[in-house]
Amino acid sequence: MKQVLYYLLALLFTPPIFAADMPLNMTKGVTDISNKVFSLHMTILYICCAIGVVVFGVMIYSIINHRRSKGAVAANFHESTKVEIAWTVIPFVILILMAIPATKTLIAMEDTSDADITIKVTGSQWKWHYSYFDHDIEFFSVLSTPRDQIEGDATKSETYLLEVDKPLVIPTNRKVRFLMTSDDVIHSWWVPAFAVKKDANPGFINEAWTRVDEPGTYRGQCAELCGKDHGFMPIVVEVLSEADFDAWIVAQKQLAADAEAAAQAALTSTLSMDELMARGEQVYLANCAACHQPNGAGLPGVFPSLIGSPLIVGPVGEHIDIVLHGKAGTAMQAFAKQLTATEIAAVVTYERNAWGNNSGDSVQAADVNGGGADSGASSSDAAVPVTLPATLPEAATQVEAVVTETAEVVLDDLTMDELMTLGEQVYMTSCVACHQPTGMGLPGAFPSLVQSPIIKGPVSDHLEMVINGKPGTAMQAFGGLLSPQELAAVITYERNAWGNNSGDAVQASDVDGHGK
Repeated sequence: MKQVLYYLLALLFTPPIFAADMPLNMTKGVTDISNKVFSLHMTILYICCAIGVVVFGVMIYSIINHRRSKGAVAANFHESTKVEIAWTVIPFVILILMAIPATKTLIAMEDTSDADITIKVTGSQWKWHYSYFDHDIEFFSVLSTPRDQIEGDATKSETYLLEVDKPLVIPTNRKVRFLMTSDDVIHSWWVPAFAVKKDANPGFINEAWTRVDEPGTYRGQCAELCGKDHGFMPIVVEVLSEADFDAWIVAQKQLAADAEAAAQAALTSTLSMDELMARGEQVYLANCAACHQPNGAGLPGVFPSLIGSPLIVGPVGEHIDIVLHGKAGTAMQAFAKQLTATEIAAVVTYERNAWGNNSGDSVQAADVNGGGADSGASSSDAAVPVTLPATLPEAATQVEAVVTETAEVVLDDLTMDELMTLGEQVYMTSCVACHQPTGMGLPGAFPSLVQSPIIKGPVSDHLEMVINGKPGTAMQAFGGLLSPQELAAVITYERNAWGNNSGDAVQASDVDGHGK
């Protein structure tokens, strides 16, 4: 009987002893925080196993030595102050012993202060958008696993569904702060090697941070059920040495400058129908097939079919407009900042001529640059003219949007009502994630705009803040992201909304005069 007891004790003690090396156990990770989390996990596991050994040991001993066949007679007693004190105090002490290291680890995980780099992470169905606040760099990161692997027509790679076209790049030995939000539904940014898993909620900002000591490539996934393609939303983080990261920053800025120059040349070029269709198919499969399906048939009741749809047979201008600006109240995203003018022209051409549509329409980058007005959009369309780079999605998007009754750009004669209307649109697109729809911000993270010093102070200081940002904070520079008209409108809106009522009406010329 003693041998049986020894075997049982050995079985209970063996798992925690070898748990650290078990393939199903939590991984240690590559950061100091991830190692702390792993150590906490193992500590709690050992405590739980010890409790299990004691509890089941007593049970097994009692079953064996106090069974009826041995003539054992159950004791008959009621209430025991000593027992009640023991089973209250002992669990309490155990919980305190578990809570102390857990609290220390949680506090360390949430301490985002003194960050060297701040990156805004925005989730959307089904891709990630990264914005480097300190370097004025932003780009989308999209699944790059080939479609034939997904459909089972090719051998799957080792990184199947865990590869992207453009990874997030961070340096070693620097504290990186992440600000998580979402454009649509709840997502969750999860990289196990960093012990970072934080929900991205629409309209809210969550914070996380990491500091990686060793260069390498680390992978993760969206860990929230965010829709039909939840499993097609990977995360890839490339960690470079500090010198290599600085060189990458310089290369990205040079790439953006080259793209801006190339954009002007591309706007005057004309692609053949075959070139447009080939390029459009690539863009469609990467960005549109998840919803509308590779065959354009969509999902009935969820995503509309593009085969012979009213959008396809309607004016080209309306088709360009919905791709550029999306459709409010639906899952149709705005691709103005995600795709270049050439890519949008190609994908619109492809959709209008694939799957038997055969419209014969050939859309060029210049048509997209005009917001669709040159492609048959009626003069009553509310399309907003947008200037896009013709190549490279990572290039800084040059937005020159003006909301007017016609397609003409009017810089300076907007009324207060027009400024407030446009300003609210810009605010809800570019500012609401941090400062909230009510302008109240998030205490301790993002300041309130209701009767704030920036609102009460000179307009020029407000302009400076919005145009050039504020170093060392999450306030990014919008001078390269918004047009003078949009900047003027959003500042007017902020100075007069939520009871601020300053009466200030800022015009585009004020922005230009400030050095925009």
